Amino acid sequence: MYTTINEAGVLNNYANEPKMYYATYPNKEQQRQYALQGAFATLLVTTLVLVALGIS
Repeated sequence: MYTTINEAGVLNNYANEPKMYYATYPNKEQQRQYALQGAFATLLVTTLVLVALGIS
């Protein structure tokens, strides 16, 4: 950890910065998986809303 001390005696701690990298575009299988997760999440939320409306 990198630490400095200013004139008033206050310590300033600086965290180590992680190495930067570029994200890669998802391949076709990952895109299909994301679409499936999105469809499942939409179905789940819609079902919960409809059940809540039906109960109230």
